[in-house]
Amino acid sequence: MDLLTVNDTPGQYPTSYYAAMATPLPPFSPPQGQIDCDVCVIGGGFMGLSTALNLAERGYDVVLLEAQRVGFGASGRNGGQVGQGQRLDQDELEDLVGKDHARELWTIANQSVDLVRKRAASPLVEAEFADGIIHADHRKRFVPHSKAYAERLNSDYGYDKIRFIDREECRHLVNSPEYHGGTLDMGAGHIDPLQYALGLARMAQAAGVRIFEQARVTAVNEGEPATVDLAGAQVRARHVVMGMNGYLGKLNRRVAGRVMPINNYVVATAPMSAEQQEDILRNNHAVADSKFVVNYFRFSPDHRLLFGGTESYRYKFPSDIAGKVRKPLEEIFPQLKGIEIDYAWGGTLGITMNRMPHFERLSGNILSLSGFSGHGVAMASLAGEIAAETIAGQAERFDIMAKVPGMPFPGGPALRSPLLMAAMLWYSLRDKL
Repeated sequence: MDLLTVNDTPGQYPTSYYAAMATPLPPFSPPQGQIDCDVCVIGGGFMGLSTALNLAERGYDVVLLEAQRVGFGASGRNGGQVGQGQRLDQDELEDLVGKDHARELWTIANQSVDLVRKRAASPLVEAEFADGIIHADHRKRFVPHSKAYAERLNSDYGYDKIRFIDREECRHLVNSPEYHGGTLDMGAGHIDPLQYALGLARMAQAAGVRIFEQARVTAVNEGEPATVDLAGAQVRARHVVMGMNGYLGKLNRRVAGRVMPINNYVVATAPMSAEQQEDILRNNHAVADSKFVVNYFRFSPDHRLLFGGTESYRYKFPSDIAGKVRKPLEEIFPQLKGIEIDYAWGGTLGITMNRMPHFERLSGNILSLSGFSGHGVAMASLAGEIAAETIAGQAERFDIMAKVPGMPFPGGPALRSPLLMAAMLWYSLRDKL
């Protein structure tokens, strides 16, 4: 199956809340004939758009190729949460790479949130950044770790924007019987992801990037220059940056073995009254819980609950996304049982075995940055800045990310989905224990 078309109509955004509310961009034309540039960026999500924008700001001649529409993939469909830190917490990273490397990764992750705030402040980005993410513990036994982790970030990493919240305060902020405490991180936040992506596209276009849509890449060929093949066109570039994340397909088997596409689902309820909203969430914070298959939610500016949860590992989305997501929504908020759901959609993201991004030099002039594993609003945005500075000869941050040890999924592309499904069933059972 083809992930670019199996769940969506070519050239159209999904029927999501974000697409319905967005200020649209006119379609960009497909590429034709021979095109020459300094850098060819493949993928029109956060990573690709950020790469193209940062390169153009440095004076490079940049071509960006998007197989569908800019912001079409996970970048325009996700929960909009802009989390601090890497996808793994610092305790896990210290065990994986040691304290010094873990501290470098923490610094990079903090820079990613700062970058999103900076870009969101542009008049070309019609997306407001809102502060605050609550990490809610769905098991009482997790609460001591949350308390200790917040204290450790305060003391060992000098990060004072996160604090522990006990069960009483958690229930005051998130009116659900499911949660026992957690943390409130005011250094993190949330944003409308599609508006943010479209804003990055406006900024890139204004900076001189040549953006092409309906530009499906069929091959990337090493060489000097490297060449990128498409139906009816070819791009010759001194450098190529691959940023397709879950939509890599067969363009590079090595990366495809390390970055696996999975699907995640989101709904938007009907608008709520101020009283209803107050009975669900206070203070306009976003929430992500401690389940392995994370539930995440926040309110939209027009008072809808945007709720994401559940995953699947087959290419095809389920026929009843609303029904699939309604179950965890009503488990967490029983007071919303039977609430009307106005929008329901799915998206495809790329995950890695260790849930850390996969950065790799595929050749001397071809970079791949992908596998953001659900942490891509912040980290994919920064990955674009890192790719640009690497091409400009400053590869320190790229190398810090690239030396995180990663492994391919067992079984290769043919067997990884069944094996992962078996593992996820176990984790799903563990979430219930």
